Amino acid sequence: MAYTKKTYRLKTAIEVEEYHSAKYGAPGLSRVPKKKLTPEQMERQNQANREKTVRRKLREHFQPNDYFSDLTYRKEERPADMKMAKVHFKKFIRQVRNAYRKRGQELKWIRNIEVGTKNGWHIHVVINRIPDTDVILQESWPYGKVVNTLMYEKGGFADLAAYLTKTPATDPRLRESDYSASRNLPLPEPEEKIYYRWKTWKEIKVPPGYYLDKPSVKEGENPFTGYRYRSYTLLPLPGWKREKQEGKRKGKRERQRQKEGLRLRSREQKEAYRQELSPSNGGGTCQNPKEGRGMEHGKTSL
Repeated sequence: MAYTKKTYRLKTAIEVEEYHSAKYGAPGLSRVPKKKLTPEQMERQNQANREKTVRRKLREHFQPNDYFSDLTYRKEERPADMKMAKVHFKKFIRQVRNAYRKRGQELKWIRNIEVGTKNGWHIHVVINRIPDTDVILQESWPYGKVVNTLMYEKGGFADLAAYLTKTPATDPRLRESDYSASRNLPLPEPEEKIYYRWKTWKEIKVPPGYYLDKPSVKEGENPFTGYRYRSYTLLPLPGWKREKQEGKRKGKRERQRQKEGLRLRSREQKEAYRQELSPSNGGGTCQNPKEGRGMEHGKTSL
C-alpha cells in the first residue's frame, strides 16, 4: 500500500519521481512477475535514461550563458569513420582543457558526434564559458568552423538534453551518433522517502519560489514492473532568488538602522544624565553616573 518518492535537488531545478513497487505493494494490485521488454521498448527506456542523465547534468553544472557549440568539418577534412572522429575530438578537448588550466579554470563539457545519411559530420558540444572561450575553441579546432550560441533554457534544459542525445532511432536523418561527457559532472544523491500509510500520491505541492513545469508531468504504468509511477519537475520562478536576496539585504539594513537608533537614543540619554549631574546645573560634583547612583541632586554622600 506504500509508495516511494525520490527528490533530486539540482542547482536550477527540483525533479521528483514517485512510484509503487512490489517491495512495498501497490493499491489493488498483487505481486506480478516482471515483464520482459521488447528491443524497441528497451531502446526507448535507454534513450529516456540518457536524456534524464544529461538533463540533470545540465541543470547541475551549466548556466544559460554557457556555450552550445557546433564543430563542423570542411569536406576534405571529414573523418573516415566514428573512430577517427573521436580522435579528432580528443585532440580538440585536450587543447581546450590546457587553455582553461592556464587561466585557472576547470573545463566541463558534454558532446554528441553525429554523421548524417549524406555523410555530413559535425559535433555538438556544451561547454562552460569563460573569457576568450570562442577564441580558444576556434584555435583548437583545425578541421572547420566553430559556431557558438548561448545555451537555451526552455523547459529547464529538457529540450537541449534531448537534442544532445539524438540517435538514428530518434532522428532518421542520422546514420550514426556517439554521446559522451567529462567526468567532473557528478550528480547529487536523491532524497528518498517511503510513504507506508498512503495508498498513492496526492496533488503536487509547489514550494515557494518555484512553479510546476507542466510538460514535465508524466504519469502512467511502468511497462517493465507493471506498477504506476509519476514524475515531474519544479523550476525556479524568474528573479525570485534575486528578489529574496534583495529582501534579505533590505531586512538586514533595516535591522542595522534600528540598532543604530537604539545606540543613538542610549547615548543621548547618557549625555542628558551627565548634564543633569554637572555643577553648572546645580548638581553634585560627581561626573560619573555610576558613582552618582543613590545621591540626591545637589548633595554628596558623606
